[in-house]
Amino acid sequence: MKHLFSVVLLLVTTFTLQAQEFRGLDKSPLDMAKFPVSNSETNKLVRIIYSRPQLKGRSVAKLAPNGKVWRTGANEACEITLYIDMKLGNTNIPTGSYSLYTIPGEKEWTIIINKATNIWGAYTYSPALDLARIQVPVQEGKKSVEAFSMAFEAADNGVDLYMGWDQLRLKVPFTK
Repeated sequence: MKHLFSVVLLLVTTFTLQAQEFRGLDKSPLDMAKFPVSNSETNKLVRIIYSRPQLKGRSVAKLAPNGKVWRTGANEACEITLYIDMKLGNTNIPTGSYSLYTIPGEKEWTIIINKATNIWGAYTYSPALDLARIQVPVQEGKKSVEAFSMAFEAADNGVDLYMGWDQLRLKVPFTK
């Protein structure tokens, strides 16, 4: 009986130690941008949740190929939440959560707001669920950005979403 008790105790201790192991950091960590930026501001206009792939010696064109729908980040498709009704171009977008996809191009990128959410990558992307599309020009930044990044900034009658990666810069205007 003593021997059986010792074996059970050893198994329970081993299981408990195994259960306390945590995996390492994600290679493309999850991040969030919001506007207003202040955490104390309770009246948010917009929030975006995305994963931040790293260049690690690769090119943007390899990671987000021209002409192909991209999840706009890594892992799950990028998710944007509007806390007020807004417009992307001439299209009204009601308050709610959506996926934000992009189609990279040399001189301009297509920005897509899609009704599907909780999507892994762009593998099941359906254009039938697109709510809005807009073309934005590609601009060149002065500094290279290693990790894909997004930020919001106040704009006339709305907010601009900025995306940056390597020398690439995009400005996506949302208006009220």
